[in-house]
Amino acid sequence: MNSSRQYKTNLRCGACIATLKPYLDQAPDVDRWEVDLASPDKVLTIEGKVAPEKVIELVSRAGYQVLGEIAEKTVPVVESHSADSPAAITYFPLLLLVAFLFVIVALIELRIGSFAWGRAMGNFMGSFFLAFSFFKLLDLKGFAGNYRSYDVVARKFPLYGYVYPFIELILGIAYISAFQPFGTNLLTLVVMSVSSIGVIQSLLNKRKIRCACLGTIFNLPMSTVTLVEDGLMVCMAVLALLAGGH
Repeated sequence: MNSSRQYKTNLRCGACIATLKPYLDQAPDVDRWEVDLASPDKVLTIEGKVAPEKVIELVSRAGYQVLGEIAEKTVPVVESHSADSPAAITYFPLLLLVAFLFVIVALIELRIGSFAWGRAMGNFMGSFFLAFSFFKLLDLKGFAGNYRSYDVVARKFPLYGYVYPFIELILGIAYISAFQPFGTNLLTLVVMSVSSIGVIQSLLNKRKIRCACLGTIFNLPMSTVTLVEDGLMVCMAVLALLAGGH
């Protein structure tokens, strides 16, 4: 049997979780932990043999507080889910969003009456950046904190985490309005290539961290799906540049 305890906390966002992460990850008696930011009590769930007093100490060292224990329960090990277990995660929001974007682009091409790959690709990339920047801007501080945990630029320059969603917003507007196609595609190639570096490093190190692609609204784990997402934008930007920027 694996002991599982839940605690009320004053954690507020993804940045708080990123700050707390190293303290809990390095605690030898903590087998698994997670924070439910959607709950009013910001519930911290911890599995393992760690004593409540130790949990309070670890959270306090991170600069936050345990406001009380909610309940103590035991769960069979076979029912527990690791961070990379298919039953514990879902990519449904991400896949649904991408499917919506494809449908929107297809409808636009249908309305025009002729299909043009360059135009369709530009509209897809524009819609992609606008949608993804929207979710990031819903909790800018939380996104910045989460993004800093794996992005190579944001790690050294935390302000970049706050700027990045606006870069995506500007790219989205540029693609939809067909503004300076060559410069827009070149910027996309640079930004998404750099973003991929942090993702690749995290995957190689097998780090179990949260992907910030849809901000803090959805709990998406870092995986090859994130790399495919970045790689898709890089490939499209390269294709557009080879085609003359359009």
